[in-house]
Amino acid sequence: MLGRIVSGLQEIQFIFVRELKDSLKDAGTVLIFIVAVVAYPVLYSVGYVNEVLKDVPVAVVDLDQTASSRQYGRMIDATEQLKVAARTGNLKEAEQLFIEGTVNGVFLIPKDFEKDVLVRKQAQVVVYCDASRFLVYKQVLTGAGSSSNCFSSGIEYRNLLSDGKMPTQALEQTDPLQVQLFNLYNPSSGYATFIVPGILLIVIQQSLLVGIGLLAGKRRERKTPEQATRSPREHIIPGVLGKAFAYGFLYLFTSLFLLGCLYRWLSFPAHGSFLNLYILLVPYILSVAFAGISLGFLFRKRVNALMFIVFISPAVFFFSGISWPVQSMPWLIRMLTFIFPSTPMIPGFVKLRIIGGGLDSITHELTLLLCQAGLYFILACFALKRESGKIRKGE
Repeated sequence: MLGRIVSGLQEIQFIFVRELKDSLKDAGTVLIFIVAVVAYPVLYSVGYVNEVLKDVPVAVVDLDQTASSRQYGRMIDATEQLKVAARTGNLKEAEQLFIEGTVNGVFLIPKDFEKDVLVRKQAQVVVYCDASRFLVYKQVLTGAGSSSNCFSSGIEYRNLLSDGKMPTQALEQTDPLQVQLFNLYNPSSGYATFIVPGILLIVIQQSLLVGIGLLAGKRRERKTPEQATRSPREHIIPGVLGKAFAYGFLYLFTSLFLLGCLYRWLSFPAHGSFLNLYILLVPYILSVAFAGISLGFLFRKRVNALMFIVFISPAVFFFSGISWPVQSMPWLIRMLTFIFPSTPMIPGFVKLRIIGGGLDSITHELTLLLCQAGLYFILACFALKRESGKIRKGE
């Protein structure tokens, strides 16, 4: 019994070393495993360094041309979200600027704006913005709300003073309920903090699948499938483990750069223990590696692997829950999301690294990843066994 265990460990070591050498000798896998995994997230993340969209250019159409309308225009320009790029007294001119893309929103201050304010009649301001660009649309509306609330509070405060109220009383009536907002886990409310951590984990998954598929496709192109399944039928398990451990070894170092160095450089929230994160990463990378080995035997050419993984990448992104909450998806789609290890990994990462929870907070995600790793391990063993049978038959 002990001899069989030692023999199995030696075979795992042999295949582990062989896979490492094959991975580092092949230009395609080096490009995917190392260069792409490092370069793509860096290039992707740099575009979101500013985190929050600021100073969206807007046009102010002032049909009133009074002190109040000009003050309101200055308040629009003073918001963090907006920048008054054009002032005009003609809606047609503002419309042309909007169509040309010079401005992303138009504020129309109607005639008799100041008159309505002075007689304590509700004044109106019309805001036009492009709802097809969600982030721009959100910032224009947020800026419009902020400037309007500030202007309205000033009017109310002034009216209360004119009615004989004391300044403290007027202030209390103007703002009877003070709300303090604390942005937990994303202090800047930034887009990068929201989406980039999930993208980093998806990059790890997709690049590993592509790299394993490229290796399998290369061996079939060169008519040397025996290199992929050198162990005999009774040694299928060491064969699968040796391959997975080799890929996992490479990606644990790659993940150190992505989720350690790059993550810190981008100043994302990092409250939890990095050691706990690695505990979660191990079953994640192993489950992806086992899935890659299972899929690898489907690819007869290198390009097949690349095309297949690229084809499923949009589905992976959607199923991850980044673009749309998994809880809001139909029941069938929710079940399909668990095909990909990234689905439980991303919320687990958020709980550990961003929220700062411990291992007890990711029991559900860790259990799912372990189940996925076990299932894909079984599939990988069947795939390797089937390939070994074909080699023996000379197919």
